[in-house]
Amino acid sequence: MNNSILSAGIVIVRRHPTPRFLLLRAYRYWDFPKGLVEPGEDPWRAAQREVQEETGLTDLNFRWGKEYRETPPYGAGKIARYYLAEAPEGEVSLPVNPALGRPEHHEFRWASFDTAQTLLAPRLRPILAWAQQRALALGAEPPEEGIC
Repeated sequence: MNNSILSAGIVIVRRHPTPRFLLLRAYRYWDFPKGLVEPGEDPWRAAQREVQEETGLTDLNFRWGKEYRETPPYGAGKIARYYLAEAPEGEVSLPVNPALGRPEHHEFRWASFDTAQTLLAPRLRPILAWAQQRALALGAEPPEEGIC
C-alpha cells in the first residue's frame, strides 16, 4: 500500500423490500462505519472492531465473504477499505468513545440506495453502488421476522 494510511469499515445492509444501508453522521459528513487499521491488525478484523465500537452491532452475516472495495486515496493519502455484511437484527447504538468522552457520530440512518447517494461524498458512491449490486444479486426479499 506504499505510504497510504488504511482504514477499514463495513457497508452494513438490512434487507427490506429493497436494501437499506447503515450510514453514520459526524458533523455534516455521512459515511459507513470505519476506522484506522492498527499496526499489525488484520483489516477484516479491524472493520469488525470498528463496527462494534461505533454502532454496538456484533451479529453480522458476511454472506459475501471477505470481498471488499477501496476508495482512491484521499486527504493525506488515506485509503478506506469496505467489506459488506448483513445485520438482520440488532439495535444500533452510538456508544461513547472513551478517548473522546462522547460518541464519535451524531446520528445514524438506515438509508435506501437513492437517499444514501444524496448523503454520501462522491468518493463513497462507487462503494455504495458495489454494495447495492452485491445485495441485489442475493435477493432483497424482506427478512422472515420483518425486522427493519
